[in-house]
Amino acid sequence: MVQYEPIGVIKTPYKEKKGTPIQPAGARDVRGSIELDPTHVDGLKDLDGFSHIILVYHFHRTDGYSLHVHPYMDNTKRGVFATRIPGRPNPIGISVVRLDGVEGATLHIRDVDMLDGTPLLDIKPYVPEFDSVPDAEIGWLTTRVQGVQKTKSDGRTK
Repeated sequence: MVQYEPIGVIKTPYKEKKGTPIQPAGARDVRGSIELDPTHVDGLKDLDGFSHIILVYHFHRTDGYSLHVHPYMDNTKRGVFATRIPGRPNPIGISVVRLDGVEGATLHIRDVDMLDGTPLLDIKPYVPEFDSVPDAEIGWLTTRVQGVQKTKSDGRTK
């Protein structure tokens, strides 16, 4: 069995699923913070030199999952693994956010697209040379991705 213990909690202005941005691109400049468990503070050493970090977290307010879903930006049912819908067999989310600063066990972040109280599983530094793939193909999202900045959750799973 695989078990994870949260290393902290993500604080955001989003209390309800409905109206929450579906990606960080739709949450530009929205501020939040991370309250890290004090036992992990030493792991933040040298993180303050990064402008962006990758957050790995648990979708704590999902209501089960389906293998075929209606994504937020499409009316066609898609396989859950071809989407970023929160309702998944393992409800794990990822977001690249801006890091504004580290003060003790608190990280100040921007571009938050998750619900308040989201359990944080891990933090990784964002490195464009590692994490960006400029020639990547994006399947069915090719003609829909432009709307992500304006698309908000309708409350179904996020």
